[in-house]
Amino acid sequence: MAITQAMCTSFKSEILSDDLHDFLADTIKIALFTSSATINATTTAYSTTNEISGTGYTAGGVTLSSKVVGTASTSTSGGKAYLDFANPTWTTATFTANGALIYNDTSGDRAIAVLAFGGDFTVSGGTFEIVLPAAGASAIIRID
Repeated sequence: MAITQAMCTSFKSEILSDDLHDFLADTIKIALFTSSATINATTTAYSTTNEISGTGYTAGGVTLSSKVVGTASTSTSGGKAYLDFANPTWTTATFTANGALIYNDTSGDRAIAVLAFGGDFTVSGGTFEIVLPAAGASAIIRID
């Protein structure tokens, strides 16, 4: 079992060939997983298999808010297009997570990207926050 950080291959294909993702209108979510999960570039859809459970966490995760779709076209960013969100948080939480899956809840729970935390992270009666990269050239989802 392993969580490997990647943009999902099926997502890359879908944005080039299908009309499945409308990022400004669709509900994009992030779900958390245990170290027993196998999620990686070949993941095609959200599944509850090895999803975490605990206080302050609901299956399916949370909706990513403050969506921004844009481009970064400065000389140092190389003309990247990006999709960014506010940092997702779980409050009054008690659980352990090893990684996350960003997915399109509106479009059949299709997988977008996997985040590998590099180990277990535990919260006990506090706030669990995933700090996403800043919008622009280093945004969490970008096309170079």
